[in-house]
Amino acid sequence: MVEQLERYGIVQSKRVKEVMEAIDRALFVPAETRSPYYDSPMPIGYNATISAPHMHATCLELLEKNLQPGMRALDVGSGTGYLTACFAMMVGPQGCVVGVEHIPDLVSFSIDNIKKSVAEPLLNGDSLSIHAADGRQGWPELAPYDAIHVGAAAPEIPQPLLDQLKPGGRMVIPVGTVFQELKVVDKNLDGSISVRDETSVRYVPLTSKAAQLNAY
Repeated sequence: MVEQLERYGIVQSKRVKEVMEAIDRALFVPAETRSPYYDSPMPIGYNATISAPHMHATCLELLEKNLQPGMRALDVGSGTGYLTACFAMMVGPQGCVVGVEHIPDLVSFSIDNIKKSVAEPLLNGDSLSIHAADGRQGWPELAPYDAIHVGAAAPEIPQPLLDQLKPGGRMVIPVGTVFQELKVVDKNLDGSISVRDETSVRYVPLTSKAAQLNAY
């Protein structure tokens, strides 16, 4: 999987390649999934999905400079915990990664998944935690963050997430309803915000727990 993504130019940095090889995607998809490495999003229940490997790689590459050892990262809509575990491996035991997911069963599932992976020691320390909460509000208790990733599409960029982004930090977030763009949001050192579009995407909506569970 990683070799293919590297061949297509999606995985470019050594650190992203190493972390995607270290964190086994097969541990983070439902047990009945036949092809965990297939480059496609996969349902994980509760009207949610795990993103395709090429989207995980894209987001890791966009955030790589903000996932250096000792840095802080927030993963909104952390789902099965795959990308959260990747972030934790990149920032290491001196860093801090917080996953926020509003479906409690997915929080439990993601913690169980991480316990099976090489990121398990970080979960036992203070550097990796996952919480059941409304990700649109972020996790202010451990802000500010060098990196914020949002795994569902918001109609607009939530102000609490902008507030919790550190000056010099970067957020990657899909924005839109019918048409969505993956936006790269940089907070400059003076606190001003720069936003650019990276690529067109299709994510499930970032919404309330009730709206998600009643989506279909």
